[in-house]
Amino acid sequence: MAAPMRYDGKVALITGAGNGIGRDYALAFAARGASVVVNDLGGDMKGGGRGTMAADKVVEEIRAKGGKAVPNYDSVEEGEKLVQTALENFGRIDIVVNNAGILRDRSFARISDQDWDLIHRVHLRGSFQVTRAAWPHMKKNKYGRVIMVTSAAGIYGNFGQANYTAAKLGVHGMANTLAIEGRKDNIKVNTVAPMAGSRLTETVMPPDVANTLKPEYVAPLVLYLTHDSCEESGSLFEVGGGWIGKLRWERTVGAICRTKDTPMTPEDVRENWDKISDFTNSTHPTTTADSTAHMLQVVQTVESGGSKKQRSTSSRGIDPELAINQKMKPRTFSFTNKEVILYALGIGVSTQQENYLKFLFELSDDFCVIPSFAVIPASSAMGDGLFGGVPGLNVDPTKILHGEQYTELYKPFPTSGTLTSRGKIVDVLDKGSGAVIIMDVETFDDKKEKVAYNQFSTFVVGAGKFGGKRSSDKARNTANPPSRAPDASMSEKTSIDQAALYRLSGDRNPLHIDPSFAAMGGFDKPILHGLCSYGYATRHVMKQYCDNDVSKIKAIKVRFAKPVLPGQTLQTDMWKEGSRVFFQCKVVETGNVSLSGAYIDLNGGTTQQVSSQPSGPTLKSDALFAQIQAGAKSNPGMAKKINAVFLFDILKDGKSAAKWTVDMKSESGEIYRDVPKNKKADCTMIIEDDNMVNMASGKLNGQQAFMTGKLKIKGNIMLAQKLGELFEGVQSKLYLKCSYSEKIKLTKLNGWVHIEEGNIAKDKIFTCLKSTERDFGKLS
Repeated sequence: MAAPMRYDGKVALITGAGNGIGRDYALAFAARGASVVVNDLGGDMKGGGRGTMAADKVVEEIRAKGGKAVPNYDSVEEGEKLVQTALENFGRIDIVVNNAGILRDRSFARISDQDWDLIHRVHLRGSFQVTRAAWPHMKKNKYGRVIMVTSAAGIYGNFGQANYTAAKLGVHGMANTLAIEGRKDNIKVNTVAPMAGSRLTETVMPPDVANTLKPEYVAPLVLYLTHDSCEESGSLFEVGGGWIGKLRWERTVGAICRTKDTPMTPEDVRENWDKISDFTNSTHPTTTADSTAHMLQVVQTVESGGSKKQRSTSSRGIDPELAINQKMKPRTFSFTNKEVILYALGIGVSTQQENYLKFLFELSDDFCVIPSFAVIPASSAMGDGLFGGVPGLNVDPTKILHGEQYTELYKPFPTSGTLTSRGKIVDVLDKGSGAVIIMDVETFDDKKEKVAYNQFSTFVVGAGKFGGKRSSDKARNTANPPSRAPDASMSEKTSIDQAALYRLSGDRNPLHIDPSFAAMGGFDKPILHGLCSYGYATRHVMKQYCDNDVSKIKAIKVRFAKPVLPGQTLQTDMWKEGSRVFFQCKVVETGNVSLSGAYIDLNGGTTQQVSSQPSGPTLKSDALFAQIQAGAKSNPGMAKKINAVFLFDILKDGKSAAKWTVDMKSESGEIYRDVPKNKKADCTMIIEDDNMVNMASGKLNGQQAFMTGKLKIKGNIMLAQKLGELFEGVQSKLYLKCSYSEKIKLTKLNGWVHIEEGNIAKDKIFTCLKSTERDFGKLS
């Protein structure tokens, strides 16, 4: 069980903590180590009178249990005084729970100015004053947790409470804005609508119901939302009786009620009312940007001549049947050495680096284009697919995230020229929380020869649940690195102006330059382009394993995991397996992995078949795998019978010396010295070279090897039972009777005969062996 949640060292200010739910909040925080300021004016539930008894009583109760607490008797309208009490007694303020409240219920026609104003002064203005007083201290400490308390009446309305409901919904609106403004300073703000028996509910709730809705069933949610470990912010919750629910806004798909250059009439609204009110395929906007972006998209659709008639089968703007196989208009991209150099600078090439002239100086003898540049001409075609009005893809531009990228090079890029890119939607996936749009883009030179292929995988937040499939055979899959320490690592600090520089290569998204736009996207500051990190990683692998030879890069694949801020340091960890370099990028300052599931395939180092000279040191087991291949060819049914992909990690003195793939999912079985090609190993065996030979020959029992640690197995361990079938074609066993009645056991392996049981003089054995050639075949 996880450790209990503690608040040691934290200071919590609870308003209205002398009774009911507020009292329970105070006791709960104190019991878990927080220092508590117990605020209560001491008045009645209508806001009349004042006194010290309520706050004092709760403080005494906390102190009697060994906790730390001080009272405060000021009105919440004097927020500075409440916060000052915390600072004078405990030196800081970390948590504010705006719980104080009163009621002055009247039907709307009977509400007086005093009824209205007093309710707003306590609930809305009081929450504002207390939070505003605490805010600068939280910002300074880069830490804060604020709870606004609303009610079901404030969310849904309630007869006789227009003053109360208006103030309570206002509290939630204030919380939404504070959650945005506090994000960069680690201040989390949430709203809670508790249902519990208290002075404020006793007039509207039967006693037996109030007794079941105890305050102690509300406090745990408030404590969780204010804990260090909780990242929730800007959310609204209902809670009561041990039940908790999260609320969100819901919006229908709606209907366009006009066409271009045509007046909009009330009759148009009436004709579309069913669509306007239909929540079948509703969306859930979470920001102002969500709302305004949709409106702008509607305007764009209408002004471009789009019909007000909408395809009824389209769900959440996504219709795979319409979208898949749609081709984009060909896009041309003309460039000179200027664009090539600008791109190189955008992905971190510097005159301080070795060999910089070949990337930054057009008159250099070996001036060339960094392979990841291939994404630049392809990006315009990709943009057409998302923003160009493709049938079946009605997506919100503010909801688009670059998920994965694959680039394949057919020859080195020219340093200038005109390229043509053609895009096509190849699949649309339903991931539930969003949609994934997969687009292939092919790029051709002026001779109509293909120079590159890109696959863009784009995630559209909130566009899922349209009933589509979740996976695709068209997608270029990511691959995880080996489970060992990296073979090489390279770190490089990005410039604080890196995003501003990279965007000049074509991606002008304001997210990467404008702080206000970044804030709307949920970021504290503008973030680095994912494809910029992609370029950094390509350079690192190219330098480490290609001696900066651009012709050696064949293909690049990454998943964009987490954002990078300009000025942070990128570390690329690399693992080389045959012709593939696995890698991941992480931000050194935070430890967050920014690029995952990534690899680069190299030219000039294609996967070796067993018939070729294997890469790496010569091992005893090399010949064994050749025998396995021969056995698979002589027994066509073996592959179908085993139906699994094995990866053998052969060790020499405890270190990985070679990797062999035995692919029995291919038609006749493929055996080669490398990691699996375009497949995932079902079972991985890790074993020393000598032990591998002994296990194949029968000298070492496989189960005993596993139990004693000589054989390690990853993946589907049950497939290890098929090793016997795999080695069946390798072993041939025979018992012989020697002239002096000595029984010996012989095993033929790789053309050699091994004596496994018994002893016999060397000068006697050849006579025995010679007579058995008809059983063993030619012997050595």
